[in-house]
Amino acid sequence: MSSPIAPIPLPASVDATLDLLSKHDYVAERRLATAVFLALKLGRPLFLEGEAGVGKTEIAKVLATGLGKPLVRLQCYEGLDTAAAVYEWNYPRQMIEIRLAEASGSVAREVLAHDIFTPQFLLKRPLLQAIDPDDGVAPVLLIDELDRTDEPFEAYLLELLSDFQVSIPELGVVRAQTPPVVVITSNRTREIHDAIKRRCLYHWVDYPDAARELAILRCKCPHAPEVLAREIVAFTQRLRSMDLFKAPGIAETLDWAEALLALDRVALDPQTVTDTLGVLLKYQDDVGALSPEVAARIVAEVTAGGAAS
Repeated sequence: MSSPIAPIPLPASVDATLDLLSKHDYVAERRLATAVFLALKLGRPLFLEGEAGVGKTEIAKVLATGLGKPLVRLQCYEGLDTAAAVYEWNYPRQMIEIRLAEASGSVAREVLAHDIFTPQFLLKRPLLQAIDPDDGVAPVLLIDELDRTDEPFEAYLLELLSDFQVSIPELGVVRAQTPPVVVITSNRTREIHDAIKRRCLYHWVDYPDAARELAILRCKCPHAPEVLAREIVAFTQRLRSMDLFKAPGIAETLDWAEALLALDRVALDPQTVTDTLGVLLKYQDDVGALSPEVAARIVAEVTAGGAAS
């Protein structure tokens, strides 16, 4: 968890939300800014779904920075359980406490059994850190790639998303004094249960159109020559219209721009495109589908005036 900063007031309007995101180099369209504003205004979790690499995770990072809040991130994976996500007891420290008590003989067993299940022996994991932060500052809680977890973990989240609380059998209910800002992302590798979505505001984060992608590229790679930036965006937009297993996201566009700059390119050429396809495409079948002839044809279209305006 990052170190806390002085909290900043929530944006008062959709336009103010757009400004906040833009100030921290996130180029958002108005529908997304509206969803973010309403989630902040209503105190509801924000559920962001979309292809990998379109900027879902980045929204939580920008909100943490823009609002002056710590970021608590729970990276989801198959088999994630409460010990890794919520809390677990510090068993080595409990055992030491038991051995010391036994050696002194001064504590009854029943009292000791109660005393070792107290907050000082509790190890907070991301969800409990967000509900009960040590510094008292409500953070931005990012539950990233929820679709990678198992369905039982989704069921555990329902209490947290509804009431901003978690139940610990030995201690009782721990409730947030100030609810965190919650952002949940999913790459839709499987469907998330309706019970989760009902507790959230939902937004599908799509690939950007050419104009917005060019604005993103200008923002994130301001040192890229204008001609190259336009050609990169036009080429990437062409790829997304092809029948690929995984179309390149915004993240791949930015990575490709940096790679081309590292090669000192100021414009696209077929050989460079062929040599750097591994930056844009992550599956061999997709790389194979973009033969040198196809790449050369798209480059010709782009450089002949098909670049983004």
